[in-house]
Amino acid sequence: MTTALPPPRQNPGAVLRAAMWMLGAVLAFSSMAVAGRAVSFELDTFEIMMYRSMIGLCLVVSVAGITGHYRQITTRSPATQLIRNIFHFSGQNLWFYAITVIPLAQVFALEFTAPLWVLILSPLVLGERLTKMRVLAAIIGFIGILIVARPSPETLSLGTIAAAAAAIGFAGSILFTKRLTRSETLTCILFWMTLSQSIFGLLCAGIDGDIALPSLASAPWLLVIACAGLTAHFCLTSALSIAPATLVAPVDFTRLPLIAIIGLLVYNEPIDAMVILGAAIIFGANYLNLWSETSKRR
Repeated sequence: MTTALPPPRQNPGAVLRAAMWMLGAVLAFSSMAVAGRAVSFELDTFEIMMYRSMIGLCLVVSVAGITGHYRQITTRSPATQLIRNIFHFSGQNLWFYAITVIPLAQVFALEFTAPLWVLILSPLVLGERLTKMRVLAAIIGFIGILIVARPSPETLSLGTIAAAAAAIGFAGSILFTKRLTRSETLTCILFWMTLSQSIFGLLCAGIDGDIALPSLASAPWLLVIACAGLTAHFCLTSALSIAPATLVAPVDFTRLPLIAIIGLLVYNEPIDAMVILGAAIIFGANYLNLWSETSKRR
């Protein structure tokens, strides 16, 4: 008879470093929401995405050139890169729209459903098995969505629908990013993301023949959006490379109370107890799945 070994203990120093990286991601995501609202009165979502992606492209190319990682940029997976960036571009545009019309806490709560959509769609995209635990997590998460959105003719709005749809866009981006990481580096993925979305933004923003130029007041906010987007993904990736997702996820959840406080202090948005409750249930569903997956690996 064999005795099961206890799970390996995490190095406290590594856990602390991962938590600090995640706090960086939390601050970056929150600052992007505030900056997005600041420029929304002057630029539409397509223009925001165009300028954000162009600035991001310059940053990625500069850093790749300085570090010598430009050789990692390949053309091996054009179709997967295109599909991934269509999902991300769609989700990010919907997200930028949602933060201008509904409370920030509600947007972030619905954004937390992206991992649940990953569970549902992963069998189709990645060929992964849909286990009983994943189904249970998806059902619990869906209950949380109903609490946050409270769909009815009186409460359902375009902003709520946009935030929920943005989560599906982010889920598609996550799935195809996972496929790309089998053969491509982060530098390669970020390069094609910023390049393709610069083109998408230019085409969509210019379809009416009128692309607004940012004012001197909006330009710093656009720089914040571009830098925050890249910083958030870099911090998140760094945290996951140091510590397991079960330790990283709880820190990410601090985005919700932080953005709720920002919404209250800056935009006078009341803190909705039902949104917090629904978000907690959504987070619990995500964490249940993470714990289950980690336990199986152990």
